[in-house]
Amino acid sequence: MNYLIIIFQIIVALSILNVWLIQNKKPTRWRGGNATTIIEEFEVYGLSKQMCYVIGFLKVTFAILLLVAIWFPVVKQPAALGLAALLLGSIAMHIKIKDPLLKSFPAALFLVLCLIIAFA
Repeated sequence: MNYLIIIFQIIVALSILNVWLIQNKKPTRWRGGNATTIIEEFEVYGLSKQMCYVIGFLKVTFAILLLVAIWFPVVKQPAALGLAALLLGSIAMHIKIKDPLLKSFPAALFLVLCLIIAFA
């Protein structure tokens, strides 16, 4: 089970880092509304550019901490729960703008994985 949790940590962390650091200016099928970048997505949600930077900083930090937690398990639960809270917010934003449920799938999947990581 311990190895499975570590695999979940790596999957979640690398996925979040990919979205926020590599794919942030590229369109994906998961972006809210018809946004093509993360900044546009936050505008669709009615959130400011500054809020995008704050959320991005927090998500990247929690993702890095999930990787660090492989060697320092004391940070695993706070990182997973912090990320879970932000992912819950992502789902709420998709619902707010009436996106199809499919657009919330990655956030919902990673939310579940974060809860498993935090409580396993």
